[in-house]
Amino acid sequence: MGKSILITGGARSGKSTLAETVTLGLGTPAIYIATAKAHDAEMAERIERHQARRGAEWRTVAAPIDLAQAIEDSDGTAPRLVDCLTLWLTNLLLAEHDWEAAADALTDALARQTAPVVLVTNEVGGGIVPDNALARRFRDAAGLLNQRVARVADEVTLCVAGYPVKVKPQ
Repeated sequence: MGKSILITGGARSGKSTLAETVTLGLGTPAIYIATAKAHDAEMAERIERHQARRGAEWRTVAAPIDLAQAIEDSDGTAPRLVDCLTLWLTNLLLAEHDWEAAADALTDALARQTAPVVLVTNEVGGGIVPDNALARRFRDAAGLLNQRVARVADEVTLCVAGYPVKVKPQ
């Protein structure tokens, strides 16, 4: 079975850079499974910066909605990096998909992998109660999604100010 590693942390905590380093340490070439959608110019610029940071040792697969299928389709070929679960969750919620069924499909897929998978997610909320229903729904769903993936992951690392802290060591 392939190793799965969940890397979580706050915004700009260094989790994506850490995840890229960890993934490449598992082998090259690597596959970057991107969940982001460029809904505006600022997000398109963020995506371009992420792509520019990665070198020729990466192949990118877009999976804004069907993440479990992208993981299944790429298994056995190379280590994979999923960046990120919270953007994927956003896409599911905005498209009014059943995020819980999608989370079940994801965790089921992770359990069947033969090649490693590194997943990036965000710790959201921090005790703040958002002022609108969609934001509260997102915050709650993100916390529950993170818990589900952490349960099946072999390792969980919290990234704080650029430093990794092992939460669930293998």
